[in-house]
Amino acid sequence: MATLTPSTSRSAVLLRIATAVLGGYVFCWGFIALAVAGLYALGMAFHDAEHLGAILAFLLYLTVFCWAFVTPNLPRAWIALAGGGAAMAAAASWLQHFLVA
Repeated sequence: MATLTPSTSRSAVLLRIATAVLGGYVFCWGFIALAVAGLYALGMAFHDAEHLGAILAFLLYLTVFCWAFVTPNLPRAWIALAGGGAAMAAAASWLQHFLVA
């Protein structure tokens, strides 16, 4: 088992913080985009969909922020958060394309 030096543990904590803050932001940004597009497509008023998506994203951000600290595999967390956010943003863009056309 490898021992952690103070600099290693400090950098590990900084990487966790970056994953939680930035990865969580990207994930929630994609969620809000998809929620607004999906709820608007279902007939909800745009601003109502926007507010509901933001409220739910706040709860989601708290969840993924905490998850980023407890997950044992940090690269997998980045893939899940950044990749999931990008996938949801792409799906929202695709859905918006059909709403405008």
